[in-house]
Amino acid sequence: MTSNIGTEWRFVANTVMGRVSSGNVTLDSHNDKNCQRMRGNVSTINDGGFVQISLSLFDSGVFYASDYDGIEFEVSGNSESHNVHLRTTWLWFPWRAYRASFTATPDCQKVRIPFSKLEAYKTSQAFRQNKLKRVGLLGIGREFKADHCLAAIGFCSR
Repeated sequence: MTSNIGTEWRFVANTVMGRVSSGNVTLDSHNDKNCQRMRGNVSTINDGGFVQISLSLFDSGVFYASDYDGIEFEVSGNSESHNVHLRTTWLWFPWRAYRASFTATPDCQKVRIPFSKLEAYKTSQAFRQNKLKRVGLLGIGREFKADHCLAAIGFCSR
């Protein structure tokens, strides 16, 4: 599925080395809003535990978000906690990210996460908003059924 910026949304589950999380992403509609709906079964078997939709912010290079102070998205779901992960060019390993949690409620809601509230995960590198590479929305870290509809996503200023 192609985004408004021309890059492709991808579905990823951790299915290597015996891990068994699974799912998919489809175009859907929820409460009269078009969305990308990610559904999946998150399994922690064999140290697994995620399903994700992700978007590269540029085919090559980086996205300069220096004029923004956060990320904002419209999402609905099954009242489960999900994560948003941002990756920068400084993070080479796929398990490293800057992340925050949100609850995907049944009613579509705007979720706004200031960059200052992102938690560095498995990295000591400071978050650099002028080096953004990818954004992902995940069901992660525990056994559950992930289900959320992403209607819009973008960066926001104060």
